[in-house]
Amino acid sequence: MKIGLTYDLRQDYLAMGYSELETAEFDTIETIEGLEGALLTLGHETVRIGNGRRLAERLVKGDRWDLVFNIAEGLHGVGREAQVPAILDLYEIPYTFSDPLVMSLCLHKGMTKQIIRDAGLVTADFVVAHSVEDADLVRFEPPFFVKPVAEGTGMGITAKSVVRSRPELKDACRDLLEQFQQPVLIEEFLPGREFTVGLAGTGKAARVLGTMEILLLDGAEKEVYSLENKEGWEGRVEYRPVSPGKDSLVQEVETLALKSWNVLGCQDGGRIDIRCNRLGRPGFIEVNPLAGLRPEYSDLPMVCGFFGTSYVRLIEMILASASKRIPTHGAS
Repeated sequence: MKIGLTYDLRQDYLAMGYSELETAEFDTIETIEGLEGALLTLGHETVRIGNGRRLAERLVKGDRWDLVFNIAEGLHGVGREAQVPAILDLYEIPYTFSDPLVMSLCLHKGMTKQIIRDAGLVTADFVVAHSVEDADLVRFEPPFFVKPVAEGTGMGITAKSVVRSRPELKDACRDLLEQFQQPVLIEEFLPGREFTVGLAGTGKAARVLGTMEILLLDGAEKEVYSLENKEGWEGRVEYRPVSPGKDSLVQEVETLALKSWNVLGCQDGGRIDIRCNRLGRPGFIEVNPLAGLRPEYSDLPMVCGFFGTSYVRLIEMILASASKRIPTHGAS
């Protein structure tokens, strides 16, 4: 197949004057090269397209591809991860990963948790604060956990995200509202074990690829898997593979993850984060339907590596799932 690659390259945005924080979700050249290499190994022709604007320019010029392998995060708005999928839908070009509705939904952590809760799955109690005064709507007890409602890669998550008392909650919300110019998610703080689950496939074909536990070391910011801990994980974080056969809790974690993946309508591959409450019961935190794919660095390839799935095989599974949406020309 002739496969186009859509992505946001971090170095391009830094050169345009955007900050390290604003570009934290964007990809390095190592990711693009790794993805391209895997697709070439699988026998496909690749074409580097770039970001959403470059995609639009090339489509207007008449360029077309059999499928687009999309890892573009977008830059502005709560629907930014939906921009490339929406453009491709307009031109009827199939692509990897979830559609515009699911991408927008899953970036908004409050709406995601609402659907998870309405489906009868476990997630911590929460309030979405659109203003400082909305902190008064919280009925559950501290400690609280606060973060921007529509960011990824740990953006906005620091040691200050754990709020110990009601008097401190408004100040924490005010700081995030001013910094990120978007609502704040206020949750019950979950003090227990934390896991990330890798998944591949769509609907009934979806399956768990493996689970790893996230353990914070002595050098880490305490209690939170923050941006600082993620970016400088060596010496701060231990990633430990865990399996249902050796740890009964992992079966609960993986069952919750797979049910959540399908309830939300996610496609092809991604990650779900789960953390336990003080009683040790696992609860849904958030989903990443556009998970990082930097070889040997991003969480999803790391999970796969722990359980014997090579990077090339991961890309092959994602591509196989997406390829089922390529229209069959001439069908009645």
